[in-house]
Amino acid sequence: MKYAEIAKLTDNELAKKLEEGRAELFNLRFQMATSQLDNTARVKIVKRDIARVQTEMRTRQIAADKAAAHE
Repeated sequence: MKYAEIAKLTDNELAKKLEEGRAELFNLRFQMATSQLDNTARVKIVKRDIARVQTEMRTRQIAADKAAAHE
């Protein structure tokens, strides 16, 4: 998922994407441990998606904190 797509999501959708990404990463790691994972590159992609979502969530939190501090 591209960062531009992530930036368009609402806060609730971001939280849902983060939860889904973490669940998928857990399943991929489990498959890797049991030697059932075919596409090992998927782990890296999911990790990046999780990081992108967390970055957007943190950016929004910082912006909200700054807005609250200026009031």
